[in-house]
Amino acid sequence: MKKKLYAFLFFVFLGLFFTDTFAQTADTAFVRNNYQKYEYQIPMRDGIKLFTIVYVPKDASNKNKYPMIMQRTCYSVAPYGPNAYSRHISPSDVMMREKYIVVYQDVRGRYMSEGTWTNMTPHHEKKDPKKDKSIDEASDTYDTIDWLLKNVKYNNGRVGQWGISYPGFYTIAGALSQHPALKASSPQAPVSDFYFDDFHHNGAFTEEYFLTYPLFGIQHPAPTSKDWFADKMIAPIGARDGYDYYMKLGPLKNGNKYYADNFFWQETVEHPNYDEFWQKRSIVPHLKNVKHAVLTVGGWFDAEDLYGPLTIYKTLEKNNPGIFNVITMGPFGHGRWSRETGHTLHGDIYFGDSVATFYQREIEGKFFHHFLKDKEDGKVDLPEAWLFDTGTKEYKKFDRYPSPAAKKTTFYFQANGKLATSEPGESQSFSEYISDPMKPVPSSEEEAEMFGFTPFKYMSGDQRFAASRPDVLVFQTDVLDQDITLGGEIMAKLKISTTGSDADFFVKLVDVYPDNEPNHKYMPNKNVMLASYQQMVRSEIMRARFRNSFSKPEPLTPGQVTEVNFRLQDVLHTFKKGHRIMIQVQSSCFPVFDRNPQKYVENIYKANEEDFIKATQRVYHQKGNASVIEADVLN
Repeated sequence: MKKKLYAFLFFVFLGLFFTDTFAQTADTAFVRNNYQKYEYQIPMRDGIKLFTIVYVPKDASNKNKYPMIMQRTCYSVAPYGPNAYSRHISPSDVMMREKYIVVYQDVRGRYMSEGTWTNMTPHHEKKDPKKDKSIDEASDTYDTIDWLLKNVKYNNGRVGQWGISYPGFYTIAGALSQHPALKASSPQAPVSDFYFDDFHHNGAFTEEYFLTYPLFGIQHPAPTSKDWFADKMIAPIGARDGYDYYMKLGPLKNGNKYYADNFFWQETVEHPNYDEFWQKRSIVPHLKNVKHAVLTVGGWFDAEDLYGPLTIYKTLEKNNPGIFNVITMGPFGHGRWSRETGHTLHGDIYFGDSVATFYQREIEGKFFHHFLKDKEDGKVDLPEAWLFDTGTKEYKKFDRYPSPAAKKTTFYFQANGKLATSEPGESQSFSEYISDPMKPVPSSEEEAEMFGFTPFKYMSGDQRFAASRPDVLVFQTDVLDQDITLGGEIMAKLKISTTGSDADFFVKLVDVYPDNEPNHKYMPNKNVMLASYQQMVRSEIMRARFRNSFSKPEPLTPGQVTEVNFRLQDVLHTFKKGHRIMIQVQSSCFPVFDRNPQKYVENIYKANEEDFIKATQRVYHQKGNASVIEADVLN
């Protein structure tokens, strides 16, 4: 009974996470008074029917037609039933009150829709939308739009779509449908590739996702409005926090005790490398021949899908010259731009008031209004990139992104923990630490942060707890005598050696506050002081076995100096005068990411307890073998 209670509570948490937690407070009466709800089973070209809810403004008529705005999701379109109204519809309260025909659909194999569920449905390039029977999310989107245009009255012939997180994947996959009525798509925090988003980062497993597997790895027996996987949710009883729970879990092979019949867990275990299984589930190679407008949305502190929005925007820009393709990145965690919190914080850091409302009115609302209600060929008042500077705490506009004004700058690791733009002169110089998988570096100082379905606050968390550990290297600049803005891509280029035969390297870009930094008045934890705070601005992990290829891993040669290069993703952050720029390097970030045994094994998901060994890691900062961070500097 207790296990079922915990499972239920965890599911409730996840359900809220994807629905009302990210929706602005809205009175159900408004939706009921202003919209008429309809429910349909829409047939796809292969005969499978997808459950779809449509809200039509009550004042719609032949003289007052509305565009459609659609979301396709694997997370349920509840509430079900023609008389059960959602308290919030549309991407925001702004658009809900402006009125659109709002469409929600359960994707195939989920909840009330028929069919078989597939994670990250592979896209089929070659198909005739009217003849070919190869089915993917693009074809389902095409068939849905086609049916809606013919069967829902008082539409103006234009369709837009949006979705956050996994629904963001369905949005960008649907953007490839090439339906002529599709005029605007907004993939938001979109999953693009499960090997670099969400479940993996550069080959490392996102272990804090472990509890989510029942949600993604169990087929529903038939169309249902119930949470068919709820009794398979794990109740982590007896653990005081995530660090404790996952250490007790032990090697990943122990996950089979819970997920022996979970198809997605078994797929994860059997495909540790970036092989054909993962490659064909990536939407990125297919982002071409897009004709309509796209607004990609992301959050700078998104612990789940940061790779997705940046990669999708850049790939669309490269492959589809001339289309209206823009990006916005705000000071948000995963999807938090879809609700207004008043005072906008991520963890301890305050970014201003009503930032989500600004985004909803000035960016998202304008985008959809223009392309769905105005003349789509007219000029829309949106820049190429509208990005939030998380240091100066303001939105900035860019005509091009990355900015051609940015200067590629190299920050060199130096002896004695220094970080400078000059190359080190020593012929032999390195820093070293002992990495022990049985005592991994915590991903957060807060115990509660390490226990949940997915990570969140660690993306901007205070790193003073890590800087004081002997298994974390610290390099920092002198106190800055002027502002320095990093705006664009960041690359870590490490020269390392190890006494083991495999290793992870987790690199953090940190903003060190002055000793006299005052607290802001909205501090969530009154015991935290911003004086000398070490705010993580960006971070990423790299599994060294994949340094040359993600599909063909290679062991490290003990004692041999080796290059390990990887992206930390983009950033727009001004390090203010009086602050310092810091880089931290460590070999674990637990339990956000799984532990590397540090002894090379063919498949870490099948590693045994005895495979986990201590190793001494060296990071070199000498002439000819200097570890560096390369960044785009705007000023």
